[in-house]
Amino acid sequence: MHTATAYAAPSATEPLRRTHIERRDVGPSDVLIEIKYAGICHSDIHTVRGDWGPQNYPLAPGHEIAGIVTEVGCAVTKHAVGDRVGVGCMVNSCRECVNCRGGDEQYCREGNIATYGSVDRDGTITQGGYSTHVVVDEDFVLRVPVSIDLAAAAPLLCAGITTYSPLEHWGAGPGKKVAIVGMGGLGHMAVQIAHALGADVTVLSQTLSKKDDGLRLGADHYYATSDPATFLDLADTFDLIVNTVSAQIDISSYLKLLTLDGSLVNVGAPPEPLPVNVFSLILGRRSFAGSAIGGIRETQEMLDFCAEHGIAPETELIAADQINDAYERVLASDVRYRFVIDTATLV
Repeated sequence: MHTATAYAAPSATEPLRRTHIERRDVGPSDVLIEIKYAGICHSDIHTVRGDWGPQNYPLAPGHEIAGIVTEVGCAVTKHAVGDRVGVGCMVNSCRECVNCRGGDEQYCREGNIATYGSVDRDGTITQGGYSTHVVVDEDFVLRVPVSIDLAAAAPLLCAGITTYSPLEHWGAGPGKKVAIVGMGGLGHMAVQIAHALGADVTVLSQTLSKKDDGLRLGADHYYATSDPATFLDLADTFDLIVNTVSAQIDISSYLKLLTLDGSLVNVGAPPEPLPVNVFSLILGRRSFAGSAIGGIRETQEMLDFCAEHGIAPETELIAADQINDAYERVLASDVRYRFVIDTATLV
């Protein structure tokens, strides 16, 4: 077993603190990664605080992981010692169901093994990237292109793929009008990706406080949703709306912004239900859908796409002892746009 230093939540109500966790021995198909950087995702906060259900504690979160390979198993062929790699939101799946065989391991019918808080193949609870090392099956380790800074690569493993996947799946591209709801950690990635795909991009944010950022990152238009005129002026406008907000919004009002056959896709995951007036769907043959992350193949495609187009998250690098403060700042929307932990500060 490998002992790693980590920051973990002792319970749903206590601050995260420094501790030690055990990583399994490197098996034949495993890769040992020295973690250099770990992004902070809103999902980390929801999970450790029990918003999405009870957890096993202590729990080290973190599913935006970037680091260097330091050891490989005897059967590993995809990675070598010294490689720059990343790990996202899952570390295994059944590999056998129709979804896994189709490259959609995120929708594994047996349930994929999440990077933290899941029962691993050896019966232990997975622990995430707020730590110095992790052992992962080679098939769930991604190559980080050399043109992407490792600190910037970390948030791509969740925020990047969470927005890239629906934009690709629902056909964002030239001739399409795409709206991004929210200009946060996910939203600022969605703007860049939709722009690079060739879509006409609009940001729908509560205020205009981040308008300059949105336009700089590739948005063509920017509207405040706190202004009732926005919903009148933009009715029947968009082919695709991607909602990145992890809080309650009036979904029916946003559905009315879709053109005929348009789709609104939720990637934000608020703990409360989002009620929908069915007439906002019926009266425009509109669709309300959801999307998780992407499969391993698509996640690698996203990394390569970002490298090709010079896309990167805007980050604030923090030390491990700033994690709890960072959580409060995320909840207060006081970050532009993603916190990344320098894991060298764990030791």
